Amino acid sequence: MPYGSWTSPVTTQLIVGDTIRLGQPAITRDAVYWTEGRPQEQGRNVLVRHAADGATADLTPAPFNVRTLAHEYGGGAYAVGKSGVFFSNAADQQIHTLDAAGAPRMLTTTEGLRYADAVEDTRHLRLIAVCEDHRAGAHEPLSILAAIDLDTGALSRIADGHDFFSSPCLSPDGNHLAWLAWDHPDMPWDATQLWLADIAGDGSFRSPRRVAATDVAESLFQPAWSPSGALHVVSDRSGWWNLYRIDGDKALALHPMTAEFGTPQWLFGMTTYGFDSRGRILCIYEQDSDSHLALLDDTAGTFEEIETPFCTMRDLHVSDDRAVFIGATPTDSEAVIEFDLTTRTHRVLRSSSRIKADRAFTSIGQTIDYPSEGGRASHALYYPPGNAEYAGPADARPPLLVMAHGGPTSSTNRSFKWAIQFWTSRGFAVVDVNYSGSSGYGRAYRQQLNGRWGVDDVDDAVAAAHHLVERGVADKARLAVRGASAGGYLTLSALTFREFFQAGASHYGIGDLEALMRETHKFESRYLDRLIGEYPAQKALYHERSPINYTDRLSCAMILFQGAEDKVVPPDQAEAMYSAVRAKGLPVAYVLFAGEQHGFRVAANISRCFEAELYFYGKIFGFEPAGDIEPVKIDNL
Repeated sequence: MPYGSWTSPVTTQLIVGDTIRLGQPAITRDAVYWTEGRPQEQGRNVLVRHAADGATADLTPAPFNVRTLAHEYGGGAYAVGKSGVFFSNAADQQIHTLDAAGAPRMLTTTEGLRYADAVEDTRHLRLIAVCEDHRAGAHEPLSILAAIDLDTGALSRIADGHDFFSSPCLSPDGNHLAWLAWDHPDMPWDATQLWLADIAGDGSFRSPRRVAATDVAESLFQPAWSPSGALHVVSDRSGWWNLYRIDGDKALALHPMTAEFGTPQWLFGMTTYGFDSRGRILCIYEQDSDSHLALLDDTAGTFEEIETPFCTMRDLHVSDDRAVFIGATPTDSEAVIEFDLTTRTHRVLRSSSRIKADRAFTSIGQTIDYPSEGGRASHALYYPPGNAEYAGPADARPPLLVMAHGGPTSSTNRSFKWAIQFWTSRGFAVVDVNYSGSSGYGRAYRQQLNGRWGVDDVDDAVAAAHHLVERGVADKARLAVRGASAGGYLTLSALTFREFFQAGASHYGIGDLEALMRETHKFESRYLDRLIGEYPAQKALYHERSPINYTDRLSCAMILFQGAEDKVVPPDQAEAMYSAVRAKGLPVAYVLFAGEQHGFRVAANISRCFEAELYFYGKIFGFEPAGDIEPVKIDNL
């Protein structure tokens, strides 16, 4: 059968009806917690508890939605302490607690404040959290570190004076508080500072001071205390995110490696290591596109890799001799994994999918390294078409879908993803690109995109497709590029500034860099200073790199998907691009989703995205997709 027309069991109903998003696991002596994002419930995030007796239950009833909008991207939306469970509710952004009967009760009441990364200070009956003040009149929201009284909900200020705060953590004896801070124009993966304060008996914070500072910029990640009271942190001062112990004002490297023990802090609450009952460090590190689990014993001077079936692991938390993390394999989608350090065994507490992948319809990602423009080395994962019931015509090659992740500091990995299998099981080849600027390959590769956004990343995407065409595994006449957010910007730039692809799909992608600079939220408001250049001094460069200004160069088809409530990339950018492409007479479609923000969460909308994009490629590449797909309106076809 023609590539693209194969019947597949990987339906949109399976993707949105039988899958959930798993996040932020936590572990205590008697339970494991995590959040579930459920497209079937309009994207509602539910806090779930798995008790020691094996019982699993929802803790937050509808309509409560465990989500904070701090930094817009959120994360760190709940905390478990000795006094109970605390969570941010999406609708009001207030912190709520669960009473003895399990009913949510509002703790904070001031409108316009958002909270994240909370930790309980049991000795002084308060929460310590990042607070973002969005009340009217501020040029941009004010970020502080705050204490919240558990009886009254009253808020008091701990630290301010920086543009951003994250990761507050209390020492085991409760006498010290450490946290991270950073300022414009830095992003947390550019440069952060480690701060430490003493806590007096009356609960006051004294002698706040920056510790372990260097003469060069470094990105610090996840400060944490060992059971004996030693402060640890991940730093990329060596060029790689490695583990360090703080000794006075020095940072001592524990096990230097050309590997990443940290990750870009797009979200609050991200973690990669924790301490067991003996003070050893159970940690996750990334190397060559895969995650690895290891046990570091600083006292004994040993570092032992622990064999697991997982190629991707994230959000690790440790309690005594048990740990929990989100893990995935090349053939199994993400799941909440409980790991026993004593027996070195694991069990799945919750899978993100109710359906087990059929190996006969599963394509396994293959790591490829290839030369890009100027001889630069770039990285990607290649997925060949995979369907045991079909093959393409002997004289044909499959259409290739080039996927560009967001960020652009994010990265892709070999974990099983239904969203990729949707395409490969229908006869598409897919290449998922870790273009210049991606994480997982050290600070130098991450900074390689500085000043070159919209150029080197696009070249890397084109080079990946060219590499696979040269290998004879992709049809050079049917090449498409797709991406969301920053990946959407890559898509629009590739279609505008390169004559290579025949089609593309932008999901809430950036078309106008000047508009993004003027309209985006605080967290990213200076991001482009490094990716493009300082504004308005480099105004001409912003104009030059914005696809919306050069639609006359477009020569191929495009489909755009957009959330009507997107505050990161407002809808007017997609609408301006759509109008320009339509006026030029090229095939173009625009799908707007009411109520959606930056990233789609409603099941029906996610389903519509997949089917509309497949329908669009079918019309452009000349194949008839299998199944009953609702047509999408395509102008100029």
